[in-house]
Amino acid sequence: MASRRRLCAAVVAFGCAFGVAACGDDDDESATAPAATAEQPADELQPVKDFLLEHTAALQEDAANLREGAEEYYAMAEAAGFDYAKLLQDKRADVQAFVEDAQANFSKANPNYEEMEGVVAGVPSLADFDVIIDAGSDKSDPENAAPITLETPGGETYEQPGNFNYLIETSAFGTEPKFAAKGVEPDLDGDGKVSFGESVPDADFYVTAAREFEKTTQELAAAAQEWTPTPQDAFTALVVMTPTMSEYFDAWKNSRFVAGAKAEEKAFVAASRLQDIADILGGLETVYAAVQPRIASVDEAQATQTGQDLSELTAFAERLRDEEGDGKQFTADEAETLGAEAQTRAEAIAGQVSQAAGQLDIELET
Repeated sequence: MASRRRLCAAVVAFGCAFGVAACGDDDDESATAPAATAEQPADELQPVKDFLLEHTAALQEDAANLREGAEEYYAMAEAAGFDYAKLLQDKRADVQAFVEDAQANFSKANPNYEEMEGVVAGVPSLADFDVIIDAGSDKSDPENAAPITLETPGGETYEQPGNFNYLIETSAFGTEPKFAAKGVEPDLDGDGKVSFGESVPDADFYVTAAREFEKTTQELAAAAQEWTPTPQDAFTALVVMTPTMSEYFDAWKNSRFVAGAKAEEKAFVAASRLQDIADILGGLETVYAAVQPRIASVDEAQATQTGQDLSELTAFAERLRDEEGDGKQFTADEAETLGAEAQTRAEAIAGQVSQAAGQLDIELET
């Protein structure tokens, strides 16, 4: 999130280089609107709030399903005295069913979050939730760590272990050993080997992560309900979140979808990062559709062009996602090249939105 704020400042500076009014030079009175319009609620932004509420409701349901599965798994493990070898011996099929359900529920929850991430992460009053749910790192990166501590029923404490999407995904898919049950091989199908996706999570840790994840989604939903969107919120979200392509493409390059079994990235295994990129951009298109008429009031041609550029960037991400889904294997070099192209496009869009904000006398939050 810190990097996104620095990027926002850079884009605002880019706008200033072209004499944007919001950067402190209001000589062009014909290109400005009353400053109060940046702070007042805007009826045209109601679709953005509706979009957010729809997704927070869906995410709450997904989190509840994850937590319910975790409770059942915890009860099984507790009944076995947390002897996971015994648990597999006695209830291997039940554990396998739990893991498959957990993976399926996460795979459903992830796009429900990613589609609204542009709003959650881009709106300053909501952005902390993005750090906790999706963007924050663990305590090895203190500046960007998710500010959570988990205290388990068994008395263990996990200080800043990472964001909740990371905790749930890597536990369910078995890609983070420190969240896995100790002393047992996660051979769920009994074929004598452990394949990718077979996992036996530490029930004590997993149930705690699932409970806290559900609680956080409820808190996000409540904050979204209280949120009254302003033009400043919408323009800031677009400028902050559109030019984040390079970080997402870099994560894709390092994931199993490009690097295969040699991937060092433990997350982003449930779905390709290309899917996340397309989801985020689709959400940002919803935000832009709400502010486009406002931009058109000062520059109709630019409003149309920016909307077209954003749609084309979304289509670019969707095309890559679909090609990968159809079996194309991208290389690391291709991922870097495609990421650079996407970033260039995204920065141009953010620069256009920043300039429009200046014409409308909307001060972006950096």
